[in-house]
Amino acid sequence: MKVQKKYHGVVVPMVTPVTKEGNIDVLAVERIIENFVNNGVSPLIMGTTGEGNSVSTKQGVEMISAAAKVGKGKCVIYAGLAGNCISEQIKAAKQFAEAGADVIAATLPSYYSLTPEQMYNYYKTMADVITIPLMLYNINITTHMSIPLDIIERLSQHPNIVGLKDSENNIPRLEEALKLFADREDFAYFCGCAANSAKSLAHGADGIVPSVGNYLPKMYNDLYEAGVNGDMEKAEELQQLTIEIGKINTTGLTLGESLAGLKVIMSEVGLCQPYMLPPLTELDSAVVERIKADAKPVIEKYCK
Repeated sequence: MKVQKKYHGVVVPMVTPVTKEGNIDVLAVERIIENFVNNGVSPLIMGTTGEGNSVSTKQGVEMISAAAKVGKGKCVIYAGLAGNCISEQIKAAKQFAEAGADVIAATLPSYYSLTPEQMYNYYKTMADVITIPLMLYNINITTHMSIPLDIIERLSQHPNIVGLKDSENNIPRLEEALKLFADREDFAYFCGCAANSAKSLAHGADGIVPSVGNYLPKMYNDLYEAGVNGDMEKAEELQQLTIEIGKINTTGLTLGESLAGLKVIMSEVGLCQPYMLPPLTELDSAVVERIKADAKPVIEKYCK
């Protein structure tokens, strides 16, 4: 069995539940966090799945406070940090920490293409001033940049940088990263590409970050436990099952539309409403009905 590092396990990139008026649905946040705690997983609040770029700092504080009310001490509360104004990010990170976040997971500022050295300087600057641990968050599908592994290795030496969430769907990169970090006691590797969860665990990953875990947290915790305990047959079986289930809210849809589809399923489970934050919108009725129909047998089998 893999020796567990301080930061490990299933971290679900939590949806941001909002009302029709666009306000944070605090009761829904509490329901989702309670479901996570009961199934042994932690939340990443305001990640990509959580529409992080559309959430104001005030809303983020409200959501983290609600999550901490239910989950503080029972799960690790990761807070996503995204934006292009560094001074505003630093202020937001301070407020998120005061609201109850345990770790900040920061994506690259993405308006300008950054050189590797600029990437390094950004994260070092943040790590120097943020009062809680910082996790690097590589997601090239949205930032259109990939943080080079040599830059990550340099940053991993910083005492306040505790890990990497890598959402890049790149198997050679995954394998190379785990050669660097799997045995590092002070630096954790989280696979952010859910379809590669089992493979990453087989190579020594410390955690996985699956969006479908929003309504199937137990299934992903079972996958994680199988992976870290060396039962790769079970891990691969669950991997293939989760890939098929994930198609319900992704097939034929853009990334933003898939998030709306995920909230449709969350609504069917009774965890939150299907409303989105601008610029994203709800899906048209035909797509909603298709998702509901496809999700029904999954919900009946795994969510009761």
